[in-house]
Amino acid sequence: MTDPSYIDTSKPHPARMYDWFLGGKDNYPVDEEMGRQLVAMDGRVLTTARANRAFMQRATRWLTGQGVRQFLDIGSGIPTEPNLHQIAQGIAPDTRVVYCDNDPIVLAHAGALLRSTPEGVTEYIQADFREPEKILEEAARVLDFDRPVALSLVALLHFIADEDGAYELVDRLMRALPSGSHLMLSHGTGEFTPETAKQAAELYKARGMTLALRTRAEVERFFEGYEMVDPGVVVVDRWKPEPGERAPESGDGPTPGYGAVGRKP
Repeated sequence: MTDPSYIDTSKPHPARMYDWFLGGKDNYPVDEEMGRQLVAMDGRVLTTARANRAFMQRATRWLTGQGVRQFLDIGSGIPTEPNLHQIAQGIAPDTRVVYCDNDPIVLAHAGALLRSTPEGVTEYIQADFREPEKILEEAARVLDFDRPVALSLVALLHFIADEDGAYELVDRLMRALPSGSHLMLSHGTGEFTPETAKQAAELYKARGMTLALRTRAEVERFFEGYEMVDPGVVVVDRWKPEPGERAPESGDGPTPGYGAVGRKP
């Protein structure tokens, strides 16, 4: 499956575009072309990508500090250090992490993901978020679903439309996890610049992809029935900023995305 023929370079892919936003080299001209179009629409695209990574790092540190020792990271993307397992295992070496993505290029780089500590485990699944049963079945080989798990959905759900079952898919995954598990996610929004968001959604549609930017209230809906971790659903770079940490700078207004963590009772 690592044969390059499995990698479709004729159209952009979110994981490779995200890599380009972060300054990586594991992307193709088609990804860069669309990335540049999006940046031309809204320069905050680049700072938002960095803000999402910083949120993942802070949330992972916080969860590990709360005793979470298992993570299921769906939409993991191309490895960009520090990865989730490096952060978690740096605090608790026995942490077990399962990554999941649907782009074969991520599989081609899985060697970088699989460098676990001797005490812990790091594994990778190639699957689509829309295949929850497959994800859960394969993740169960590494994760103990009788113990709390943190489900990480960073910069993923805005690629899943309501009609494709975004809320139902999250619910299905969380129902498989025990009490004490957490949902951590970040999500793009068009609330601050609705016209630009509409243009971006049209560009994604023209490229055969979905962009389902949601309001704060719509993001909060993913957490119905969970105990929200303070400060709740907030602009992503305002979720538990650490001492001395500077938010990504952009002169175009707030970072257009939300971040939050909730605990399953």
